[in-house]
Amino acid sequence: MILEAKSISKNFGGLQAISKVDFAVEEGEIRGLIGPNGAGKTTFFNLVSGYHKPSSGDIILAGENINKFKPNQIAKLGLVRTFQETTLFHEMTVQENVSLGFHLQIKSTILSTLLHTSSYLREQEKISEKATDLLEFMGIGDLKDEVAKNLPHGHQRALAIAIGLAAKPKVLLLDEPVTGMNPKETAVMVERIRKIRDEMGITIVLVEHDMKAVIGLSDRLTVLSYGKKIAEGSPQEVVQNKEVITAYLGTEED
Repeated sequence: MILEAKSISKNFGGLQAISKVDFAVEEGEIRGLIGPNGAGKTTFFNLVSGYHKPSSGDIILAGENINKFKPNQIAKLGLVRTFQETTLFHEMTVQENVSLGFHLQIKSTILSTLLHTSSYLREQEKISEKATDLLEFMGIGDLKDEVAKNLPHGHQRALAIAIGLAAKPKVLLLDEPVTGMNPKETAVMVERIRKIRDEMGITIVLVEHDMKAVIGLSDRLTVLSYGKKIAEGSPQEVVQNKEVITAYLGTEED
């Protein structure tokens, strides 16, 4: 298992947002995390990526307990996440945005950066080339000189994922990667996400409300409701689970 959560809980004052959730993802898997609004999906992502600390339980990345690590430390270990709201440097170009995503790998010293030494310039050239390759991979290479704020929504989501890939993740957490997209844009993004796993070998965990997209992408699904795991299995098993159907649709009395 490349990523595990062992009986993790998270309390905010008197509210228990996550309750004793066990979660284990195999290397090379695409795992969907689903549940109705307020189920605790984003809180769970915040715990795994270090933005919140669990009240109890352990989070294990590639065999190492990361409970006390900060988000930047977790990213260096290989777990990178995107957010529901696209976080871009809107006044910078598309390529400049992706180039910034390589900051965890920069080897140049502060002095060489200030002096623009030959080693610094060579490193920047390599980063620029890698950024171009990632943009081509995500299907927006022809937009590399466009200012990020001018991109349509679907291309902004693709750019956000390219920035995440620049950090060379082992595990990529995608928070609603197709939200707000039309069916054509969604189909394109689904194929790109699948290529990230198939061609780059990156394990993917995604939260997504578009059920058609997440069922089509995921090898397995985990379902949360009111902070508890209520089901886990193949997409076919999960969509037929009576507890899952009740969580989404309610009971006849409701």
